[in-house]
Amino acid sequence: MGTIVMSGTVVLVILGFGNHVYWLAAVAVLFLYVQYGRGSSAPSGGAGGGPAAGGSAPADYRSYRERRDTQAKWERRYRRERPLESRRQEREKAN
Repeated sequence: MGTIVMSGTVVLVILGFGNHVYWLAAVAVLFLYVQYGRGSSAPSGGAGGGPAAGGSAPADYRSYRERRDTQAKWERRYRRERPLESRRQEREKAN
């Protein structure tokens, strides 16, 4: 995937000498690849699954905690703003 993105970027840069919009497209492609493409294809935990598997485990755990805390905050807000709906959902979940 990386070679396709890099070759496409090179083509856009070469075309950019005639039209500068292609340079902007090349920058956008690189940005999107770095932001979304590269991280999603890499394995996050590895085969071990524990902290000994890699040095990025604390960052992964930290991001997990942030996502979990944010989700809990939104769920508390939902229950506070819509008490009848949240009670109905809890009743349906219990049945």
